[in-house]
Amino acid sequence: MARLPRLVMGGQAHHVIQRGHNRQPVFLEDQDRRKYLEFLREVSANCKVAIHAYVLMDNHVHLLVTPDEADGISRMMQAQGRNYVAWFNHRHGRSGTLWEGRFRASLIDSERYFMTCMRYIDLNPVRAGLVTQCLDFAWSSHGHYIGQRSDAVITEHPLFWTLGNTPFERDAAYKALFDAELSTGDQKALTDSALKGWPLGSAGFLAELAGQTDRPLQARKRGRPPTVASRLRASNDSINDSDPI
Repeated sequence: MARLPRLVMGGQAHHVIQRGHNRQPVFLEDQDRRKYLEFLREVSANCKVAIHAYVLMDNHVHLLVTPDEADGISRMMQAQGRNYVAWFNHRHGRSGTLWEGRFRASLIDSERYFMTCMRYIDLNPVRAGLVTQCLDFAWSSHGHYIGQRSDAVITEHPLFWTLGNTPFERDAAYKALFDAELSTGDQKALTDSALKGWPLGSAGFLAELAGQTDRPLQARKRGRPPTVASRLRASNDSINDSDPI
């Protein structure tokens, strides 16, 4: 089966995941992470992609981004790969690939999932058992959003600004979002959509997208398509089931 093209649109938020080849580490020390972020800041600006959130795990990376143009994310990730892999290989005396095939990306409904995706990204180190709370992990954007530090990589999304009228109010409101657990359903939806490339959003959001692209927006049900006879039988069964007893 042919691989679906990525669905990327300018001006829309996207959740991006990139994993190490065979799940191998892509960061061996803190200097690797610092260099990755240095490159990311440069290439995201050049490709006009706003980085809203990130987390650098040992063997994979999550990003929440908005590109100005549809090809912005691909150009950014290609440039990031060239720069970082060459630097990493030289520093650690290795050669060859570092990342698995293609990065994964999912277009998300900002109104429904943007803040949820930020929490999902920040909570990665907690779910992995590396720390007990997000603020203890240095290599994510969480510290920026709770007022611990200013992160030059980050461009704050307009939705974050709706959390309060002042920086203090926004930082406090964002921190308060972590008082409640992220639901298992939201975790699974964000993971599956990014890994499989399906857009994530409400029915209305998906209906609006359908008018802008010919690409399928949801997985088709498995099995053979129904025949005319089977559709007629189902229709008759439905009529019989609705008859009064």
